[in-house]
Amino acid sequence: MNDWFEAARAGFASLDVDDSLRQQALGYLQQWLTQPEFAAYVPQLQWLIENGRWSLLLDSFYQVLPFGTGGRRGAVGIGPNRMNLWTLGASVQGHCDYLHQRFPDVRPLQVVLAYDVRRFEDRRGVYNPQLPNPVLHLSSRDFCHYAAGVYAANGIHVHILPPDSPRYLATPELSFTIRYLRAHGGLNMTASHNPPDDNGSKFYNEAGAQPVPPEDQIMSECVEQVRVIRHMPWEEAVRQGKVHFLDDGPHRAYIALCRKQSLIPPPRFDEIRVVFTPLHGCGTFCAGEVLEAQGFRPIPVPEQMTPDGQFPNVTKTPNPEVPECLDRAEAVAREHAADLVIATDPDADRLGGLASTRPEGGPPYHFLTGQEIAALLTWFKLEQLASREALPNAPIVITTLVTTGLITRIGQHFGAQVINDLLVGFKYHADVLARLESTGQYGDVRGSLEDFVIATEESHGVLVTPEIRDKDSAGAALLLAEAALDQKRRQSTLPALLAELHRRFGYFRNELRNIALTGVEGKQQMQRMMDQLRRSPPARIAGWNVSRFEDLLDEQGRLGPYQGDTDRAARNFLVFLLQGDRGMTGKICLRPSGTEPKAKAYFEVSTPPCPPELSETEWAAWQRQADEASATLADHFLRLALGHIGLTP
Repeated sequence: MNDWFEAARAGFASLDVDDSLRQQALGYLQQWLTQPEFAAYVPQLQWLIENGRWSLLLDSFYQVLPFGTGGRRGAVGIGPNRMNLWTLGASVQGHCDYLHQRFPDVRPLQVVLAYDVRRFEDRRGVYNPQLPNPVLHLSSRDFCHYAAGVYAANGIHVHILPPDSPRYLATPELSFTIRYLRAHGGLNMTASHNPPDDNGSKFYNEAGAQPVPPEDQIMSECVEQVRVIRHMPWEEAVRQGKVHFLDDGPHRAYIALCRKQSLIPPPRFDEIRVVFTPLHGCGTFCAGEVLEAQGFRPIPVPEQMTPDGQFPNVTKTPNPEVPECLDRAEAVAREHAADLVIATDPDADRLGGLASTRPEGGPPYHFLTGQEIAALLTWFKLEQLASREALPNAPIVITTLVTTGLITRIGQHFGAQVINDLLVGFKYHADVLARLESTGQYGDVRGSLEDFVIATEESHGVLVTPEIRDKDSAGAALLLAEAALDQKRRQSTLPALLAELHRRFGYFRNELRNIALTGVEGKQQMQRMMDQLRRSPPARIAGWNVSRFEDLLDEQGRLGPYQGDTDRAARNFLVFLLQGDRGMTGKICLRPSGTEPKAKAYFEVSTPPCPPELSETEWAAWQRQADEASATLADHFLRLALGHIGLTP
């Protein structure tokens, strides 16, 4: 083994990275080459060393896969910086220790486990297919069964679907089931809409939400302190009665809850045509079932209905944020002259779609962005509640810093209390609900769960009931279908409604640009870029004055002192507010990933409401001006940011 280790040392020396990272990688690599528990991985590691895959090996071993926002997520593979049974086992052991610490007098503790459709097949071609590979063919279900063995060995009882169940527990249904069973936490094995070779673990608290600071910090520290993973085989955990198989009770209750969110009478037999696709994920068992039960009789996309973690019939990526993945659904919609297409991502917490631009249905279709879905559903629910005089006295609408400002203007029109400054991640929406439930207050907002109307985020996440504490495609799909039906009954369409909302409240142009670097070097470059922008924030960007700069890491700012490392990572976030001509305003938000060398830059340009004297031609020209301004702002800002590290967009 010493020869292999010395070869790796020489190979790492050829890479332009900090020596501390090389030493860290060598330390972990030595453990995996020599310790008995990693023996099954050695043939593949030796092959990687023999073939000089130094950058890959360094990236796989220079750190333990970070325990980020409630869990770990990344490429499945070999090494501490990859998803495998070792990294999962350490996470689950830490969660067990955390639960025993949080509930010291409760026995037995209980958790609910869920998994998506993923299975690792090494589509990236990282490993030698001729050699044994312990991670090859690992499915999310396999990961979950291993996790159940860790929980059971720690005396914690597990609730999970039977091994022969054709169903999958979607993310929102997991949240509901934790609450329904009064469990103490949960685990979801999913990488959402990441590439097929990725997987991840997300942990939930007793409220069915992912933990927020300081609890996520406490749990992260429990994970970091793990030295021994206690585990028993799945079969033994079942034999000892520590694994309990879920019946249909929680599922029926979840579907009933989603159906209760209905706001208008159901469709008549052929009143509206809705195409539905789960993109090979588990959305059939939640959103699809709710639409069917409410009379929408969704038209399936046949080649995408079967759960399949390789997503074989999906273009690009199984992510409804990406228009290309809806190409097959659009073909079915054209065939049936459909009014609406609804798609859910693999774990069925997000949804996306296409809406016909014609009241009679059929093409052309308008791709609905997450920002547009958020605005449309916020308007639809508030307007429907107001029309039947069922609106709470002080309704509460919840959204994030990077979600369209149109939400705020719509909410204010109905007298809503709008919480619009949350960090990214639906756990922060859930935290608002938890505080309203326990104290009746969140910041300056006062109310109860009965005042809650809707929670949204820009990345296609919506929640319409406080009895679930994560984004839910099923309730959102029902409201989106009903909103389309309501417009059809008015001889109109969702795109026409969106245009009317812009005219009434102001036009909002929102766009997202991604910054993607690679490897260890990329993480260091990303940090240097953020440091430079903090030290010298620009006073003008593309001719726009920066009216306000906010660094959410500033402990003297509105968020106050950090509540731990996890809080600090989430607050690595810069906000630039801008002032333009004719009352136009802009906003730029820059948010790097806490675990990967990536960042998201969010851009928004908005106008005031359309003055009544403005002609259609003049209003259209003003909207084009906002579109062009947004694109220019994005181009200039990315050149500025990347220029700090010697790169170009």
